[in-house]
Amino acid sequence: MSSNNLITLHRWLLSDTHKNMENKLEMANLFSGIALACKITNNAIKRAGFESNFGLAGITNVHSEDVKKLDVIANDAFKMALKSTREVFCMVSEEEDSIIPVSQSQAGNYVVAFDPLDGSSNLDCNVSVGSIFSIWSKVSKDGHNYSNEDVLRKGRDMTAAGYALYGSATMLVLTFGQGVYGFTLDNHIGEFVLTHVEMRIRTKGSIYSINEGNSIYWDKGTQEYVKAIKSGADGRAPYSSRYIGSMVSDIHRTLLYGGIFMYPGDTKSPNGKLRYLYEVAPLSFIMEQAAGKATNGSSPCLDMVPKSIHERVPVFMGSPACIEELLTYQKKFNHNLNSPHEKDN
Repeated sequence: MSSNNLITLHRWLLSDTHKNMENKLEMANLFSGIALACKITNNAIKRAGFESNFGLAGITNVHSEDVKKLDVIANDAFKMALKSTREVFCMVSEEEDSIIPVSQSQAGNYVVAFDPLDGSSNLDCNVSVGSIFSIWSKVSKDGHNYSNEDVLRKGRDMTAAGYALYGSATMLVLTFGQGVYGFTLDNHIGEFVLTHVEMRIRTKGSIYSINEGNSIYWDKGTQEYVKAIKSGADGRAPYSSRYIGSMVSDIHRTLLYGGIFMYPGDTKSPNGKLRYLYEVAPLSFIMEQAAGKATNGSSPCLDMVPKSIHERVPVFMGSPACIEELLTYQKKFNHNLNSPHEKDN
């Protein structure tokens, strides 16, 4: 992109591209807070070695997972930056066990769920990590009194979603339901600049991403599908395996190169490991807006309705041809298995 035609995130949000967007100014203000939180988190990661911020914080979160020092910094950054916009009604964070209230003097009209630092177990070995967020309009009409109805929502009802990737470059990828756009942080000017316009995944890819260490626990449909694509069944070239273990990194690669990302339920973790509100739902929204697909193995992820704010769900997402082939294996081998969410759809 020409240096004399830089389009910053704020300029893009206020441009005629979004002339039909309701509450455009409020959304631009909200995203200024998200961008600030991402910049703070990015800077903390870059300076962690100098400031002794690698390693554990000495506490566990609601999921009984050890919390890293940078998890705490990122969580605090998102809460502070979002509240300061005065656009947020209430929040949900991976790191906190209940809905996070916002004081009435600061409260706005949006519900935001976020994973402040996805993949943080990889931080100490300098692997790319990220932040994920989802945004809904509130449904409560009673002033500041939020309820589960504001939070336990279908992904398809989202207003916007996105993720930040902290790697060789820092990127912010987002959607408002009208395509997917990527912005790269220019450290010289301190702004996210538009670099990826209308991102679209390939119809078919040849990379699969899954933790094969769990293969003995998978359902038969997943086992047979992975066996087929890695063995070169039907005379095709075998797929390549790429698994980072940081969901944002794995999804970003899948979005750019095509293929399939999988984290199924299994006999050890029947609902998988990934949380719906702030991991599966927002990334499924992005994947569908980029012409991909996302499913729990029986129905679209965006049609699922969570029963709790930290609910875990199985997920398969990526190139549409890959997902369609996966579903034929799920239907053939798992026809007697019922998804725990089918009754919600």
